[in-house]
Amino acid sequence: MSQTESIVRMDAEGRLHRVGPDGAFEPVEVPPVPPMGEAEIVASAAADADNPPITPEDVARLRRVPRTKTLRRALRLTQEEFAARYHIPLGTLRDWEQGRTEPDQPARAYLRVIANDPEGTRRALEKPKG
Repeated sequence: MSQTESIVRMDAEGRLHRVGPDGAFEPVEVPPVPPMGEAEIVASAAADADNPPITPEDVARLRRVPRTKTLRRALRLTQEEFAARYHIPLGTLRDWEQGRTEPDQPARAYLRVIANDPEGTRRALEKPKG
């Protein structure tokens, strides 16, 4: 038995076509995949060694990404830049981002203000020139 190489392309409608040696397209019939039931989905996920399903124990040990870090990254600022721009002590920001402490209620409100209007907040904090 010899092995041959086939080139298959997908058209804009999602149909597959085999490209022949002469460049001609030949439709490839692919039978539809039957839908899986819940038990089959769970069994298939459990059998995938590279990406096993998350167990409740896994969830308990996972650390969520603090929103402060997400906000800072969305603004494309380093910790030092974010802390200086919004007058937050650098150590406090690091503690929040590393999960050692949580922002208290006023700090969470301030972070929401920053998230809603980062430039307006920055301008409001600038010292007036003169």
